[in-house]
Amino acid sequence: MPADKKYIVGLTGGIASGKTTVANLFMELGIDVVDADIVAREVVAQGTHALNAIAKKFGDAVIDEQGELKRSELRRIVFADNQAKAWLNELLHPIIRQEITRQLQQTQSTYCLLVAPLLIENNIQTMVNRVLIIDASEQQQLKRTMERDGCDEAQAQAIMSSQLERNLRLSHADDIIENTGMINKLTNDVKKLHHSYLERALEGTGN
Repeated sequence: MPADKKYIVGLTGGIASGKTTVANLFMELGIDVVDADIVAREVVAQGTHALNAIAKKFGDAVIDEQGELKRSELRRIVFADNQAKAWLNELLHPIIRQEITRQLQQTQSTYCLLVAPLLIENNIQTMVNRVLIIDASEQQQLKRTMERDGCDEAQAQAIMSSQLERNLRLSHADDIIENTGMINKLTNDVKKLHHSYLERALEGTGN
């Protein structure tokens, strides 16, 4: 169920689809945003229970000189070991979900956004009232990923292939914004949905 009866819109999409750009446009309209990626970093910050548990499990190799999590090393370990990955997910997913709920409850705007790249894959959509998917063509995603991350086409394609298939993702959508790269169109689409979400939140329809 959505956190504390607040009206929550879950925003997701494939890599380089424009999730951050759209979230920022909503923020400019005064909407509070909770970002699942930021939460995932916060729960393993220095001194947290989760980081201590990770260090105990995997050793000092995953901790840098400043006492912070060495993400690249942890990623290397869990990608090569399904049991390690399962252990890490079992540790982090409940903590992340609890922190997301806490932050959602603290939002003040009429409705709020939960930005989560893995909203559907991790079944986080159960926490929201509506699912908004930012969609872009696979050619656009490839081009943007290569430009943004400085990777080659094969690497970009591998990242895309590891994500939820585009049509399957879209089948979960209540609303879709097609990001063609035209900022004026994107801004107008966000404003239209903003007014729709305001009405739904004020009506308390729950969907």
